[in-house]
Amino acid sequence: MKLLSYNVNGIRAALSKGFASWLKATEADVICIQEIKALESQIDTTVFDELGYHHYWFSAQKKGYSGVAILCKKKPTNIVYGSGIEHMDFEGRILRVDFDAVSIMSLYLPSGTNTARLDYKFQFMDEFQAYINQLKVSHPNLIICGDYNICHQPIDIHDPIRNKNTSGFLPEERAWLDQFMKSGFIDSFRLLNPEPHQYSWWSYRANARANNKGWRIDYALVSTPLKAQIKRSFILPEAKHSDHCPVGLELNLSK
Repeated sequence: MKLLSYNVNGIRAALSKGFASWLKATEADVICIQEIKALESQIDTTVFDELGYHHYWFSAQKKGYSGVAILCKKKPTNIVYGSGIEHMDFEGRILRVDFDAVSIMSLYLPSGTNTARLDYKFQFMDEFQAYINQLKVSHPNLIICGDYNICHQPIDIHDPIRNKNTSGFLPEERAWLDQFMKSGFIDSFRLLNPEPHQYSWWSYRANARANNKGWRIDYALVSTPLKAQIKRSFILPEAKHSDHCPVGLELNLSK
């Protein structure tokens, strides 16, 4: 199974930049999308039908904001829209599809752009951890793909010193992500790619992408029972439909 995760920063904008032809070339089995910024009714979904994808959309109640989606070649056995936690689901941040061998979630964790949103981010993280702890009991083979809006380690950010007080690299955020991974998840990219200077998001300011002054805030976290099935993990910085780029994972589910 080839799995991709991509914060597209607006699915309609990404489609206007060649997203569909890029997606066709990837031959991905599943793609988790974040920040779709649209209702399903506002998207020309026929392009995904033509590419052979089943597609599922979970939008925020607020128009033009947040939202997640999952595209998959094989029809899932079950689709779960949201978490059942009202404030999370109001912003369209969690969508899950279940297959026989694995469950896959598209997650868009809030950013802490100001004091109020940072407080909300911590509330979300705490409640999300409790939700996942419970979910893993019934769905132990779980992959949570998405934009976590947190850099885990200094290697994951271009300037850890000057960003130490910036949301996305705060000690408390990093500690939460560290603890979340230790609760039973593997950072699939770092497992196989120890090299520095590999990022998934760049600011639009100051020519950051051209100078590779980025942050790695997008992850495909794999539950520990699936560790032996991780075949390959990668980042695709050449895909430029967004200020993020896709992260990817290949699993050998025949083992």
